[in-house]
Amino acid sequence: MSILSVKDVSKTYQSGNRRLTVLDQVNFDIQAGESIAIVGPSGSGKTTLLGLCAGLDSSSTGSVILNGNAFEKLSEDQRAAARSRDVGFIFQNFQLLPTLTALENVMVPLELKKRKDAKERALELLEKVGLKDRVTHYPTQLSGGEQQRVSIARAFANEPKILFADEPTGNLDTETGEMIEDLIFDLNKEKGTTLILVTHDPELAKRTDRIINIKGGKIQEEIHG
Repeated sequence: MSILSVKDVSKTYQSGNRRLTVLDQVNFDIQAGESIAIVGPSGSGKTTLLGLCAGLDSSSTGSVILNGNAFEKLSEDQRAAARSRDVGFIFQNFQLLPTLTALENVMVPLELKKRKDAKERALELLEKVGLKDRVTHYPTQLSGGEQQRVSIARAFANEPKILFADEPTGNLDTETGEMIEDLIFDLNKEKGTTLILVTHDPELAKRTDRIINIKGGKIQEEIHG
C-alpha cells in the first residue's frame, strides 16, 4: 500500500514576466516502511519536492496523496492537521526553539496534541538518542550533534507514519554525521516509519532502499538498493 503518491506534480513560480519551472511532471509511489533518498545537484528541485510531499507547499499541477489525503483537496488547516498527525521533520539547521530546554523542545508536539504523558514520552526519547543527562540544557549549551539528536527525538515524538529529513547531516562533521545517520535508521527501523531524505551525500543515499535522482526538475533515474 502506498503511503505517498506523487502524480504528475509540477511547481512553477512567476518571476516578473518569466515563469520558472522548478519541478516538471514528477511521478513516484512510496510504500509504507520504505526508505528513499532524493539526490541531485543544487537547484534541481529536491527541497521543493520534499516540501510538496510533506504538505508544506502546494504543487502548481498534479496531486500529492499522503496516507490517503490528497493535499490539493485540503484547506491549509486540514493540511496542518494531516502534518501533525502523520509527519515528522528533521532539518539541516535543527530548528529548535532557543528559549526551551531539550526536554521542552521534544514535549512541544506532544503538548500540542494534549498528551498527558508528554514529559514521560519526551524523557524516554531523549534517553533513546543518548541525551538523558542533557534534558535541562538549552540549544546554545548543546553541540551541533546533540541539537540534531534533540530534533530527531522531537521528530519521532508523535510516532509519525512518515519522516522527512532535509540534509540531516549537512551541518555536522563526518563522525557526528555518521552517528546521526545510524540513529535515524535505527529508530526508523524500530518504529516502522517511512523515511524520505534529501541529501548530497552519496554514502548516506546508498543506505536507503531506493534513490530518486532529480536534475532540472525531472526524475532522471531511480536506483533500487
